[in-house]
Amino acid sequence: MIRFIKEHREVCGVEPICRVLQIAPSTFYAHLAVESDPDKASDRAKRDAELRPELKRVWDDNRSVYGARKLWRAMRREGVDLARCTVERLMRDIGIEGVRRGKKFKTTWPDKALPCPLDRVNRQFRATTPNQLWVSDFTYVSTWQGFVYVAFVIDTFANKIVGWRASRSQQTQFVLDALEQALYERRPAESLIHHSDRGSQGGFNRSSQHLRLYPV
Repeated sequence: MIRFIKEHREVCGVEPICRVLQIAPSTFYAHLAVESDPDKASDRAKRDAELRPELKRVWDDNRSVYGARKLWRAMRREGVDLARCTVERLMRDIGIEGVRRGKKFKTTWPDKALPCPLDRVNRQFRATTPNQLWVSDFTYVSTWQGFVYVAFVIDTFANKIVGWRASRSQQTQFVLDALEQALYERRPAESLIHHSDRGSQGGFNRSSQHLRLYPV
């Protein structure tokens, strides 16, 4: 974000860009001050700069498989006293993560053969009134007996789940049942916008037709 502002400030100005990106101009200028004089950085920023290469080195030395817990313990064995949450935060900054056991499940496969509906919300996922904008998705939860898929519908006015369903398989009907539950409970007006991803494997790709057919 800081780099974007630096690249476009001569054309658009710092304040207008910060207003659109919702970042304080003082934050941008503080970054510039630290770039020109590293001594002006906060104590936390200075320590983070020292820890990042050490974390990366220990992670590389352990075949790049350590997660936050094992990397935290390895750093403590080397005499570096830091909190586990600090390790987690810096791993995200560096862009490294541990190897996870088992197969990683994917819940969305876009179908390029299907037409892509227009994005009517322009990535602005915040409504000013209830039942104005709903967003939907589904994910999976690992249990001792296998994976359970959970579909949910959220009213973005209060970030409240207004409909949900769980299923042992990725079928179209169970995600539509979540939407139907929300419609039954809320009885929204026809101006409601329902936003979802483009999953083709049985997700909310039929939700717009479902909305039109549902009697409100």
